[in-house]
Amino acid sequence: MMERESMEFDVVIVGGGPSGLSAAIHLKQLATEKGKDISVCLIEKGSEIGAHILSGAVLEPRALNELLPDWQDRGAPLDTPVSQDKFMFLTEKGSFGLPTPPQMHNKGNYIISLGNFCRWLGEQAEALGVEVYPGFPAAAVLYNEDGSVRGVATGDMGIGKDGEKTDSYMPGMDLLAKQTIFAEGCRGHLTKTLFEQFDLREGKDPQTYAIGIKELWDIEPEKSNPGTVWHSVGWPLSTDTYGGSFLYHLNGNQVAVGYVVGLDYSNPHLSPFEEFQRFKTHPAIHSIFEGGRRVSYGARALNEGGFQSIPKLTFPGGCLVGCTAGFLNVPKIKGTHTAMKSGMLAAEAVFDMLASARPEAEPENYGEKIESSWLWAELYKVRNIRPAFAKGLWLGMGYAALDTYLFRGKAPWTFHHHSDHTALKPASETPLITYPKPDNIVSFDRNSSVYLSGTNHEENQPAHLQLIDESVPVAHNLAIYDSPEQRYCPAGVYEIVREDDGSNPRLQINAQNCVHCKTCDIKDPTQNIRWVTPEGGGGPNYPNM
Repeated sequence: MMERESMEFDVVIVGGGPSGLSAAIHLKQLATEKGKDISVCLIEKGSEIGAHILSGAVLEPRALNELLPDWQDRGAPLDTPVSQDKFMFLTEKGSFGLPTPPQMHNKGNYIISLGNFCRWLGEQAEALGVEVYPGFPAAAVLYNEDGSVRGVATGDMGIGKDGEKTDSYMPGMDLLAKQTIFAEGCRGHLTKTLFEQFDLREGKDPQTYAIGIKELWDIEPEKSNPGTVWHSVGWPLSTDTYGGSFLYHLNGNQVAVGYVVGLDYSNPHLSPFEEFQRFKTHPAIHSIFEGGRRVSYGARALNEGGFQSIPKLTFPGGCLVGCTAGFLNVPKIKGTHTAMKSGMLAAEAVFDMLASARPEAEPENYGEKIESSWLWAELYKVRNIRPAFAKGLWLGMGYAALDTYLFRGKAPWTFHHHSDHTALKPASETPLITYPKPDNIVSFDRNSSVYLSGTNHEENQPAHLQLIDESVPVAHNLAIYDSPEQRYCPAGVYEIVREDDGSNPRLQINAQNCVHCKTCDIKDPTQNIRWVTPEGGGGPNYPNM
């Protein structure tokens, strides 16, 4: 019998995205500045830092300028400054330009690979003495006897599908800390348990989400326009569904293209993946990619609740940062700068706690620092824009214009959100959507797409996609909603299979296809699907995404 080992640190950070890495870097900066010696450990479930990072992405360098003012000298991978913005409305066959909203102006910003940016941040953290451990997923929160967070436990390796130990079994480790910073990203699976343990969502709006699906293309040189940021609304989505597209031209004849669909949509026949593929067939889009080569694919859920959905951020022994707390600025279509700022402010609060008489107590002044920062003011100003679109595209755009130009974000009211999983209507009450077959020129199927994500899971392990009640997928989801999990999953994980005569339907879960987007955990109508972490290093391996 192998016993679990434990390691003790001053601070453990769960997640190697922009917020967790910024927190780690700033903690070490503060320690150097104050002449203190603090130990910081950062763990990441991906096989390397950046492996699971997916975003558009356009970076506003405000927080980076504060964290590492000499980032240019350090070789930060910000190689494509934005040169122009375009905002379009698409009809089925045509398009026309719209005024670019002020929030979407990108002068001074950079088109980047967020994965590569995080890899660079990881190098900066390690150079400062942060212990960075990729391939180590946090599987459980550890608690002290008084109920405070004590750290996290990493997952065991070598557990078979039957739940028994295999010959390759290795126990996980207990990582103990005075303070634990959770930077898990959108819909963090441990953060969900913290919400319940400490009632962090009391008095807050439910979080609302979207799914973002992205591809990276090599295009013909004559079609490349580095620095161009292009967004659209309209076709192919109906006006009652929130969403839109992006095309970002990078250096090297590459284009990042993606589609975002709000997960509060009501039609269970809708498939965000198919909407994205259909979008690329539009006459204004098709020609950009014709003759090109698709080199990568991925998908990820993103927070859209904004200001009114931010939970209580602290609890005894730790705090929440970045997208696990929900700091995305939806109208700006950016969250990296806010995630980084939250990590920096958390670092300051946690550093203060380590110097106090009770280093394991709640870092309460983190919340105060957030509320007095530019991050809080930025999110408050745009708080009503995303929920206004619950009334449809036209009313949403009309209100967004009023809020921006007349009220300037200071309207004496705040709109509220609802939970996405409650939004679906019965399949019998909604129009069927027929999607065209992929042309394999600009549109493709799920299997070929997942292949490009580099997704891999050890097959002989317990499924990390768990059903709380195995009868629900057929008795409820199939009967009422025609099994929407087959369509909202962008990776072909969920499949209704039957006997040859069409009888005996059952849900088959192809967990090895999972790209860790978390959409199923969010959108399932009865919240019957639970995403838990698989073995370390599993999932996608995104290059340059």
